[in-house]
Amino acid sequence: MPEDVEVRLPDGVRLHVETTGPAEAGVTVVLLHGWTLDARAWHRQLTDLRRRFGDAVRVVAYDARGHGRSSCMALPTATLAQLGDDLAAVLDEVAPAGRVVLVGHSMGGMTIMEYAHRHPEHFAARTAGLVFVSTTAEGHTHTAYGLSPRIARLIRLAETTGAGVLARCGSWRPPRALLRALRPSIRWMLFGDRCDPHDIRLVTSAVARASLRSIGGFRASIGTQHRLDTLTALAHLPAAALVGDRDRLTPPPCAESIAAALPATELTVCPGGGHMLMMERPDEVNDAVGGVLDRVLAAPGSGAPAARGRVGSGGSGSV
Repeated sequence: MPEDVEVRLPDGVRLHVETTGPAEAGVTVVLLHGWTLDARAWHRQLTDLRRRFGDAVRVVAYDARGHGRSSCMALPTATLAQLGDDLAAVLDEVAPAGRVVLVGHSMGGMTIMEYAHRHPEHFAARTAGLVFVSTTAEGHTHTAYGLSPRIARLIRLAETTGAGVLARCGSWRPPRALLRALRPSIRWMLFGDRCDPHDIRLVTSAVARASLRSIGGFRASIGTQHRLDTLTALAHLPAAALVGDRDRLTPPPCAESIAAALPATELTVCPGGGHMLMMERPDEVNDAVGGVLDRVLAAPGSGAPAARGRVGSGGSGSV
């Protein structure tokens, strides 16, 4: 069963963290969710990791500041840079030793890049593998919402203006009645050809638990981040990147630029997939994470004896 841990950050923010597996496992997998979501987005990956690897790996998943069961924060700290600092603090608190594989969806992938940029020595000492799911290293450069450039510019203008208003609304949460009414829009924006009704309910529930300050506040740094130069220094690490060809927020060019910066990265493009690949295409995401873990566990110094506790088999995602 998962163990709940509270990590208190230097600015007083409290992060809700869940850990599964033995602390002495050879590798710790850290799952980082996207903007307005929470750690529940990874529920299919949590199940698969336990099935495939048993006690060979430990899994850590947490709600980012202002999201889920973590507390709200001061508006100036609603930035990707702060999320990178938070990741370093979480590792120090709940996984202070051993190698880690970082798995990030959307804003979670950008958080990994900020961690690498702001804490290069810490990152180099701990990180053994990377998985990027539906994310970008180029802000909103490629985000066109699947629409014409003119319409996309108008939507972005309305979005950024609205984000500024929401950012000033503090720790209030979105009204659930409003979110139910917006479900068709959420489904269109986040999902591709197929959408399980349970998944849209989970996503709507996650958005309802995010503070308005986090929904609005993070928008600016998400739109302006550029970390391709940071990624080029990580080319030695086992890595995978996945994207759906119907992703309206981080379309295939986003993943292609990540793969270009990390030439050894296995790039998986999921036909018909949208932005929520861990829900829409769990098998592909699970195989990508399992493939990186296989390589990390097989490497010297990875705690290989623990790998004998693994149950089941894994594979790598298809290109």
